[in-house]
Amino acid sequence: MSDILREVGSPEYGKFEVKFSRKSIVKAANPLPEPFSITLSNLDLLSGRFPVTYLYFYLRPKLGNYKAFVEALKSSLAQVLNYYYPFAGQIVQNPKTSEPEIICDNNGALVIEAHAYTPLKNLDFYNLNETLQEKIVSVQPDFPLQIQVTDYPCGGISIAFTFDHALGDATSFGKFISSWCEIAQNKPLSCQPDHTRHLCARSPPKYEPSLDQTFIKCTMEEIQNMPMKHISLKRLYHINASSINMLQRLASVGGTKRTKIEAFSAYVWRIMIGTIDQSHEKCKMGWLVDGRERMGTGKNTMSNYIGNVLSLAFGEASIQELKKASISDTANIVHEAISKVKNEAHFLDLIDWVECHRPGLMLAKAVLGQEGPVLVVSSGRRFPVTEVDFGFGTPLLGTVYTSIEKIGVGYMNQRPSAKGDGSWTVSAILWPELASALKDDPIFQPMSAANLQL
Repeated sequence: MSDILREVGSPEYGKFEVKFSRKSIVKAANPLPEPFSITLSNLDLLSGRFPVTYLYFYLRPKLGNYKAFVEALKSSLAQVLNYYYPFAGQIVQNPKTSEPEIICDNNGALVIEAHAYTPLKNLDFYNLNETLQEKIVSVQPDFPLQIQVTDYPCGGISIAFTFDHALGDATSFGKFISSWCEIAQNKPLSCQPDHTRHLCARSPPKYEPSLDQTFIKCTMEEIQNMPMKHISLKRLYHINASSINMLQRLASVGGTKRTKIEAFSAYVWRIMIGTIDQSHEKCKMGWLVDGRERMGTGKNTMSNYIGNVLSLAFGEASIQELKKASISDTANIVHEAISKVKNEAHFLDLIDWVECHRPGLMLAKAVLGQEGPVLVVSSGRRFPVTEVDFGFGTPLLGTVYTSIEKIGVGYMNQRPSAKGDGSWTVSAILWPELASALKDDPIFQPMSAANLQL
């Protein structure tokens, strides 16, 4: 582990400031004998490359001091990188294919240590634009995995895990964090990670023409000039279990039971239509869908597959139709839209669609901001929260964050709250009118120290 010192100036009184004290490069304790490269799958290429951060706050670790906590964390990180060796590699452009690949050379993961001057109870947990960027979360593009550990005057600690999306998706990162916790607690690994990236196109490739209506090959200039430039407010909410159960009851009528995420989506969609320009006759909503359960069957399970296995489902309805619809009617639209992509045939087609458009950048048209205001919902119900214990205690908050400044769609990520009582933590990227509507909504509670019982 090599240390690089960096100090910043004294904090301004009254502002939330962070002092960065040390950077360490942590390498796998038992690296592979020779470097080699991993070719990204077509679904990796579709997911693209941008930083994704998973952030956890802890009250006070059950260990003597901050320095001992960080050293223990780095020691177990060196062990888990033996199993997740691509996470200690480098992502570079292959000059022959013009596509990125992972070089497994044990370049290492970056660990950043920082000290905050504000106790946890005084943090703004609602307005993440103000709290996180370049403070609790900092991004160094040379490392596909980086961890920032920040301590607070109250003795609390936050840990931010930032991954390059080319390494994988939420399921992959959840497996990595869970494995790290198991090693830190001297437990056997429950996951033997599969790094094969074996999602190959068929020969010849073929796909349903409808995919051309959803996905598009694009340029970096088009990404940089997205038309939906006002989607930038990053907010965090708490939703009580009673509210979630109520929405599910309202969405499940006539003997048909809808999932909690379908019911939640229906509720949010009805709020959303009141926040968009009335020149739009129709309105779209999207959902991230994990294909592991659809692609792997029997002995060929993909449960431990590390990489991206994601697609996007989109539902569309007229604004007038949604205004008249009940929550159960809207949940039916949500269910039907998600069902269209929850099958192996869709994912095989999507892999082939990418094959037919390589090389280059590819995105869903809605994500590029070409289809007006769209809100994408992602369910993190299986992502570890209370389980993220490195042997020093469980977190009081776990959430997801991205440092991307420009995004073409609104976004909501739901995951279980650290209370373990069925309540949710919802991270969101919103346009101003939608943020304003949610602030006045009785179900969406702006995250606060009171919600976290600080």
